[in-house]
Amino acid sequence: MELDTAAGGFAALGSEARMQVLLSLVRAGGDGLTVGEIQVRTGMAASTLAHHLRLLTTAGLVEQEKQGRSVINRAAFSHLEELAGYILKECCADQKCTDGAAA
Repeated sequence: MELDTAAGGFAALGSEARMQVLLSLVRAGGDGLTVGEIQVRTGMAASTLAHHLRLLTTAGLVEQEKQGRSVINRAAFSHLEELAGYILKECCADQKCTDGAAA
């Protein structure tokens, strides 16, 4: 993962509302959720939710699939793992790791 991609992913997570949306999708697992289901879980207005989903999708954190009239939204688990790994791979690069730090 490139630095600019990681920065974009972390920037997209820099909003409490977007974190709420993404956590709802993570909890839903591979089945994902429709926009209406996310709206019920988060209590967000449709236009606000659309804005946050667009930013999360652009950052590669959410994948969308059209199924008939519905759009299924899913957390992009592989990208989320890669993003977390990006920051953790630098753990203790400048010193020996302690018991409390990731190996």
